[in-house]
Amino acid sequence: MGIAYTIDTPVKVAHFGINSSISIIEDHLIEKMREYYYKLNNETFQPITKKEPNFRAKRITDYLNLISEEVKKKVEEVKTAAFSGTSEITKYFEMLPEVSELKQKYLKFLQLNDSSEKENLESELREEVKPGAIEVNIMTKIDNDQLDENKEPVENGSDALQALKGYAESDLENSTLVFSAGMNPRLFNYLSSFKTFSPDKNGNFQKAIAIKVSDYRSALIQGKYLAKRGIWVSEFRIESGLNCGGHAFATDGYLLGPIMEEFKQKKDELQSELSSLYRSAFAEETKISALPEIKITVQGGIGTFEEDTLLKDYFQADATGWGSPFLLCPEATNVDKETLEKLQKSKEKDIILSHSSPLGVRFNYLRGASGEEFRIKNLLRNKPGSSCPEKLLESNTEFTEKPICTASHKYQKLKLKQIQQSGLSNEEKAKEAEKLFQKECLCTGLCNSAAKNYNFSFVKKMDFVTVCPGPNLAYFDGEYSLQELTDHIYGRKNVLNGYRPHMFIKELQLYIDYLAELKESTDFSNKREAKKFTRFTQNLEEGITYYKNLFCGRVIKEEQFLTDLLVCESQILEITHQAEVA
Repeated sequence: MGIAYTIDTPVKVAHFGINSSISIIEDHLIEKMREYYYKLNNETFQPITKKEPNFRAKRITDYLNLISEEVKKKVEEVKTAAFSGTSEITKYFEMLPEVSELKQKYLKFLQLNDSSEKENLESELREEVKPGAIEVNIMTKIDNDQLDENKEPVENGSDALQALKGYAESDLENSTLVFSAGMNPRLFNYLSSFKTFSPDKNGNFQKAIAIKVSDYRSALIQGKYLAKRGIWVSEFRIESGLNCGGHAFATDGYLLGPIMEEFKQKKDELQSELSSLYRSAFAEETKISALPEIKITVQGGIGTFEEDTLLKDYFQADATGWGSPFLLCPEATNVDKETLEKLQKSKEKDIILSHSSPLGVRFNYLRGASGEEFRIKNLLRNKPGSSCPEKLLESNTEFTEKPICTASHKYQKLKLKQIQQSGLSNEEKAKEAEKLFQKECLCTGLCNSAAKNYNFSFVKKMDFVTVCPGPNLAYFDGEYSLQELTDHIYGRKNVLNGYRPHMFIKELQLYIDYLAELKESTDFSNKREAKKFTRFTQNLEEGITYYKNLFCGRVIKEEQFLTDLLVCESQILEITHQAEVA
């Protein structure tokens, strides 16, 4: 959802048993949040300056420890609260899904009249109050080297490795480290340096590993890589390639339904193969206890109780993740008032698959946020781009020996000059320049909402906000309480108004838009490019056939689903026909 939006979400929701994830890649924001919480608790704040060795890791470790303590305090407050209509402990149990055994025990408690029996059950319920997991996310692509005074890379001092060190050395327990954005061999190799990622004698992990993946092949490759090095992946978190928030990693036309089907069919095979490799990574005399079963979870565009149930019951997902709707829930996330109002008013046309990310990866993005206004203002005064205060996304060496950020003034000036001097037509030059000028300072923009909410300055004269919801947010238009959203998720209430396509249909529509773009950029005289376009199209068509079978088998029963599916099929035929004519 963006760096600031969940930077302290565990403090807001973990005492209700809700899992949430913190992005720890931005240590400057973490240092600001450390200061905020120390002062909030009337404790002395000791800055961790950049002059200290491993300052990045130290900031992260201390912040995660601080958050963990805040959660523990809140859990104790919940446990000791009175069972009344508005208390935190009542809220804890009221938000549970109806299928939960604990919810059923709570409902029984409410019906009891015998005071002794009720007192005993109340005591049991209090003991059952458990915090949600504090998860941590590291985006593997953000891994610049940090240099020492001799301009040499600091050993194990890169951005991602320091973030890993900071997490590994924290006091978090029953936590999960989530890797996103693909493989980073040196980061994955560094995992084995920390015993905290090894199982105890019962096969349990104090800190588990989860990997976000777009398909089965990606899971198998990354899982095998880590298993061979003695690292167990406890969870593969499948995310829709396009129907997601933030950076979008499109597949080659593979749709979420068929991807989930493959995981469903091959889950046992995956468990067996990775278990064998994991055990072989240790000496024969070392006894490895039973490994936990790999969890297959899914996120990206889920919007109704029925969709959530389909993923869990038919596709056998161990859990589902809801993200973007919680941007409209101030109880759970950090969204400043101005941005919150824009999110509430946003429609399908406002959430676009942009070229805004300096990493060169497509990026789902809300139009009209103040980050876009800042970028356009700089462009109009003939100074495209922005300063680069955080430097996390410096990755381009097209014009310089030292990497620079493609959203920076320096890069945009050099790139624009290259475009202008190229042999491209004026129309092609304009298109390239337009794509260039979309690059935005995400490091700052994705942090400022927390700065606004907690009234501190993050980067002087750069207080704009960038927000990156998934396309699913366009169908949610309220400001919701935590209770309202959990009621919606568990089917007790419907907060949606008007038509919203099924999550599988929406993803398919997004891939059709992507296919139309691909058609425009494909050189069909080039056999390799033409073959890629054909393969992409065929995968979409196979996905449609799969969904038709789901409908015919009454796995999905809504008539509108089939109607929308047939419309999508005709749109693909039209695009492929245009490609053939061209």
